Amino acid sequence: MNNVIAEVNRLTTEGTPFLLVIDFELQMPLLYEISSLPAGLMFATPRFRSHGPARPVTRSFTFRRHPPSKESYSRAFRNVMVEIRHGNSFLVNLTLPTPIETDLALADIYHLVTAKYKCCIPDKFVCFSPEIFVQIEGGRIYSYPMKGTIDATLPDAAHRILADPKEEAEHNTIVDLIRNDLSMVADDVRVDRFRYLDRIETRGKPLLQVSSQISGRLPADHRSRLGEILFTLLPAGSVSGAPKPATLRIIRESEPGPRGYYTGVMAYFDGQSLDSAVLIRFIEKRGDQYLYRSGGGITFQSDLDAEYQELLDKVYLPIT
Repeated sequence: MNNVIAEVNRLTTEGTPFLLVIDFELQMPLLYEISSLPAGLMFATPRFRSHGPARPVTRSFTFRRHPPSKESYSRAFRNVMVEIRHGNSFLVNLTLPTPIETDLALADIYHLVTAKYKCCIPDKFVCFSPEIFVQIEGGRIYSYPMKGTIDATLPDAAHRILADPKEEAEHNTIVDLIRNDLSMVADDVRVDRFRYLDRIETRGKPLLQVSSQISGRLPADHRSRLGEILFTLLPAGSVSGAPKPATLRIIRESEPGPRGYYTGVMAYFDGQSLDSAVLIRFIEKRGDQYLYRSGGGITFQSDLDAEYQELLDKVYLPIT
């Protein structure tokens, strides 16, 4: 890992564009100069895309989900709740895989979906994420944690999600965590926007997602230390929990196995500024099987049925 950090520092100091993909456990980082991306690797951000014109899927296709049973989710949920009641965590992001059936290849899914950030690593995964991790531009660092999701077709959905005390407490916790994380690498950390709504269109139903904007001022020499800055902030607080070290232990003990690149980070440096995303809305390929990874934040106020439904709601393809 030290070698990757040093290489990121070198590339940012030189102003060389690169793509960095980091797994949740920080064990398998992938670092590529943009001039030498592997064949078949594709990614896109709001400002850049590595591939040519999109190849839309015009034929009908299969997309069926086989989610984990409520019983299996309940076992993991109960373990998390015991830890929370013992005071070992305030917020745990609990995730489980959902097997899916589809006749689409990973590259087909990449071109089919609409998302702020996309990434396809051949024979490994495709991701179509709405969530920014951090952006670095003009000497400031910005983060936009997402916490809180609701079916947008429900009556008065916006008011319901913003007025829900559990959702408010969960969002407050993650904003505090991100403020603390940014304070490790920046000064003048502040919340610029608090609990605003984004609408996400999906093939099943539209969703409302709650986000906040937090920013801080980086030191003048941050370009030469960008590797340390990024890895200090990992794994992302919005997909782990608080306090982070104890919560990571709870995640390891409650989930069926390592997350791998799911809930890791994709970062693109264009030579001047950095843009990055949390790898959520994620389909992993294991042999001939596809797994859609999803989950949500658990607090002492969480309800089993509501959390299980959120896990199901997040298994979707964002198609407009």
